[in-house]
Amino acid sequence: MTSFARTAGMPLMVLLGLACQEAGAAVAVTIIPDIGAWGVIATRLLFSAVVLIPFAAVSLRRGAPIQWWTVLAFGISLAAMNAFFYLALARIPLGVTVTIEVMGPLVLSVVASRSWRGFLWAAIAATGVILLGGGAADLDPVGMLFAAGAAVMWAAYILTARAAGASMPGVVGLALATAVGAVLTVPVAVVVVGSALLNPAALALAFVVAVLSSAIPYGIELSALRRMKAETFAILLALAPAIAALAGLVLLDQRLTWVVAVGIGLVTIAGVGAVITAGRRAVPATEEAVIEAASADDAP
Repeated sequence: MTSFARTAGMPLMVLLGLACQEAGAAVAVTIIPDIGAWGVIATRLLFSAVVLIPFAAVSLRRGAPIQWWTVLAFGISLAAMNAFFYLALARIPLGVTVTIEVMGPLVLSVVASRSWRGFLWAAIAATGVILLGGGAADLDPVGMLFAAGAAVMWAAYILTARAAGASMPGVVGLALATAVGAVLTVPVAVVVVGSALLNPAALALAFVVAVLSSAIPYGIELSALRRMKAETFAILLALAPAIAALAGLVLLDQRLTWVVAVGIGLVTIAGVGAVITAGRRAVPATEEAVIEAASADDAP
C-alpha cells in the first residue's frame, strides 16, 4: 500500500464507512412507518447475527472459550442501545439522535483522560446538548429521553465489548452477543408489530439497513485499525454527529435550525477534542473497533 493510501486513503475509507452507517439509519427511518421501530431493531440484530455467526464459527470449531455471562451482558447492552436508538429515531431527527447518543462514549473518554481539559470538552458538549433542547422546542421530549438512553447504553456497551474482546477471540463475543440481542428483541417485535413484520419490501430494506449500518462500516473499520493510529481513527469517529446531520438533511430532508446546528457542531468539536486529550487511551466507539482494540494483543 502506498504512503498516500495509508495517510489519506484509509481516513477517507473510514469517513465512507460513517456515511454508510448514517445512510443505513436514514433507510431505517423510511421503514419505521411500515414495521415500526421494534421491527427495525429486531431485523437489524437478526440480520447482523446471520452475517457475523459464520465468521465466529471458525473460532468456535477450534474450541474458542465462551464467557457466557460476559456474552449475556454484552448482548443486553447491545440490544438496549439499538432499541433506544431506533425508538429515538422514530421521534426526532437523525442528527439530533446521534449527537445525544455520542455523549455516552464522550463521557467515558473524559473520564479516561482524567484531566481538566477533558472536563472542559465535556462542558462544551453539555452546552451543545443544551442548545439542542433550547433551539428545537418542537422536538419530542420522549424521543430525547430515548436518545439519552442510547447514550447510557452505548457507554455500557463499550465496557461490555471490551470485556468480551479481552476474554474471547476475534468476533466470537460480538457474534454471540448479537444473537442474544436478536433473541431478546424479535419476540417483542412480533408482539408489537405483528404480521407487518413479514412485509417483503420492508424486510428487504431492513437487510439493507443491516448491511449499510453494520457489514460495510465494520469491514472498513477492521481494515483501518490495522493501518492507522487508534487515536486518528477515534477522531474520525467523533465526526459522526455532523455526518448524521448531513445525512438527515440530504436523505430525509430533516432541516435543522441554526441553534441546533451549532449544538451539533459543539458536540462534534468536543468529541474530537476529548479524543485528542485522551490520546491513545481514547475509547473507540463502534462494535468492531472496540473488539479489535481489546483483542489486538491476541491477534496472530
